[in-house]
Amino acid sequence: MTICQVFGSCVPNISWTLTTGEEISAHAVFSNAFALLLKLWRFNHPPVEYGVGDVPPVGSQLTPEYLLLVRNSHLISSENSLKDPNRRRLARVACSSSSKPIFVDSFPKLKVWYRQHLACIASPLTGLVNGTPVHHTVDALLNMMFRKINRGNQSVANVASGSSNSSRLGSEEGYLRPKLPAWDILEAVPFVADAALTACAHGRLSPRELCTGLKDLADYLPATLATIVSYFSAEVTRGVWKSVFMNGTDWPSPAANLSSVEEQIKKILAATGVDVPSLAAGVSSPAALPLPLAAFVSLTITYKLDKASQRFLDLAGPALETLAAGCPWPCMPIVASLWTQKAKRWSDFLVFSASRTVFLHSNDAVVQLLRSCFSATLGLNTSCCISSNGGIGALLGHGFGSHFNGGISPVAPGILYLRVYRSIRDVMFLREEIVSLLMQTVEDIVCLKPKKSKYGHASFAAALTEVKVAASLGASVVFLTGGLGLVQSLFKETLPSWFMSIHRSEKEGNRGGILPMLRGYALAYLAALCGAFIWGIDSSLSAASKRRPKILGCHMEFLASALDGKISVGCDPATWHAYVSGFLSLMVRCTPTWILELNVELLTRLCKGLRQWNENELALALLGVGGHGTMGSAAEMIIETEF
Repeated sequence: MTICQVFGSCVPNISWTLTTGEEISAHAVFSNAFALLLKLWRFNHPPVEYGVGDVPPVGSQLTPEYLLLVRNSHLISSENSLKDPNRRRLARVACSSSSKPIFVDSFPKLKVWYRQHLACIASPLTGLVNGTPVHHTVDALLNMMFRKINRGNQSVANVASGSSNSSRLGSEEGYLRPKLPAWDILEAVPFVADAALTACAHGRLSPRELCTGLKDLADYLPATLATIVSYFSAEVTRGVWKSVFMNGTDWPSPAANLSSVEEQIKKILAATGVDVPSLAAGVSSPAALPLPLAAFVSLTITYKLDKASQRFLDLAGPALETLAAGCPWPCMPIVASLWTQKAKRWSDFLVFSASRTVFLHSNDAVVQLLRSCFSATLGLNTSCCISSNGGIGALLGHGFGSHFNGGISPVAPGILYLRVYRSIRDVMFLREEIVSLLMQTVEDIVCLKPKKSKYGHASFAAALTEVKVAASLGASVVFLTGGLGLVQSLFKETLPSWFMSIHRSEKEGNRGGILPMLRGYALAYLAALCGAFIWGIDSSLSAASKRRPKILGCHMEFLASALDGKISVGCDPATWHAYVSGFLSLMVRCTPTWILELNVELLTRLCKGLRQWNENELALALLGVGGHGTMGSAAEMIIETEF
């Protein structure tokens, strides 16, 4: 940050020659430091504009302020109190620059740029006033970018529409590169990019001229690529720009290998059962991309794949991938096709990235992917693409790439989900879907697994073992995808609603009590594991564990009210019995700290309900773990039981 602040404020009038003969300037030093700062900040990961419940997304915390807070935190702890050698090293490094806390106000230029970056994401550009220093900088940069364009005595465009007030695009004058500090250039770049893109949309600039001008700007100050990325990303998400045809004349064409990419995507997703929308485009409707995305991908293609360009492609590449994935299908496959033509060695990565976008535009596809995860893990998959033996190997697979087994092969569903879940915007719909998939999996375990008993269906012990595996997978998905908010919603809304609803299955008639009971145990393991994952099992002081008494208390109140007869349960009585006894048994054996956080009156009501089912041992164990407050109730219960 200090290097950026100092060198970004310098006019590049002088340069230095390294021992290697390379000549560097203030712009080069700034650009390299700025690129490293953005990489630490994970700038190329667009901000997640949604959260789960009242929990902010993790990505929103990776800001310049957060980086400084991390640095300052190492100053607070004395070096002797740090047992971790790595943390001791970081503490020494932090103290070496300054022994006092540093805040973003210490870097005013960086702070101004960061505020402009956030404003660019939040709303269209405004605020460019004629005659101001920023306006003069915009004109100077536009003249530099489009100096080679000759339109007689007229300027290329007079862009007064949209969000840019820049009045000149291209002139034979001012062809010398302006000597401006890097921060001043970065402040003007969004307006420059907006003017150039608007001119292209109005036909005043050709696509080739647009991309050449942007590349000249990025060559002049490589750090401008970050602001160009920020602007294009924001404009694509606004959806106000028309789409352009990637016909090979105005814009590069993906036609050479688009059909090949489609076939590879189908092979990758073969094990999930998800239908891949066709990429085939007719003669009258060639592949199209939104104008900012078309300009963005065309700009990145102009870079050479060498060491000098790598650090800047590292910024643009992930942002391009995420941006294209968020656009309507088939934008990402088109981008993958274009870049595959540029760098064939990246083909596997690009095609895999394109394949995951199938799930970003359809909740049904996500549900089908999760269904495949359950089937693969339990060995219920009838597809020949994935091993039917089940287990973690079937869930996560053993590798991916065109060099495996002579070409692209189906990818294990678990790996696909790990690449998809961070981009699912509406995670709350998964509450009901996970429960539904778990119930269906339990039914499949009973009906489809090899028959082990004389009654013609799986033995209870063997089935229960697999039900635990299914529940652990479901809990992992809930915790991984939605975190604290999704787990809280599961306890407060989804599970009570499910138990109060009526569920019928055509296959229950000839299964005796095994299927309803296994359903109850499956939900008990799901709930217990979700709570353990998010809250922990002890009395830690984490933010999540502090919410445990309230959420768990609400759920226990629901159980007690249903046992008291105040709430009617619509599910099968065997399912309800198995859930209540199973969940409370898991609490007694595995999470006794949870029980200590419940009030005595609630525990007493639960025990009375258990005794109505003749679950006396469980009721006594529950009171025994409840602490001093429940000793009286436990004594009364022992006396009543004895006599």
